[in-house]
Amino acid sequence: MYKHLLIATDGSELADKGVAQGLTLAKDLGAAVTFVTVSEQFPIFAWGGAMAGYAAGDELAVYQEESRRYGKEVLDKCKASADAAGVTAKLVHVEDKRPAEAILELSRTQGCDLIVMASHGRRGLGRLLLGSQTAEVLSYTEIPVLVVR
Repeated sequence: MYKHLLIATDGSELADKGVAQGLTLAKDLGAAVTFVTVSEQFPIFAWGGAMAGYAAGDELAVYQEESRRYGKEVLDKCKASADAAGVTAKLVHVEDKRPAEAILELSRTQGCDLIVMASHGRRGLGRLLLGSQTAEVLSYTEIPVLVVR
């Protein structure tokens, strides 16, 4: 059935449920897994003020360093879970992209045949205001998506 799962995570408690479901499925199917976490671009609106260029440069460096540190932390936790389950896993941290865009691109380049991700299941105004990376992935993917709530 599925041979290569892409499991997306942001390290949140909800995303951990998606990781657990994805690993259980991968183990049952004997499938390989690629874990992905995505760090979005530095927010441009933070560049205001008289010292914008100088301050933003420092803030950008701190943001990138913290994003890399957090991404490694999230992926190391996923790798430990995969190792404990006996599942072969690859780790990918994508920087400076929107999560849905990175997930879709990586699923194609890695030859994945299923995407696993969590969703709050927001509707209406909550979804409009907060956006939904899961909804975007569902709209544009060419492969099945397992959404964990």
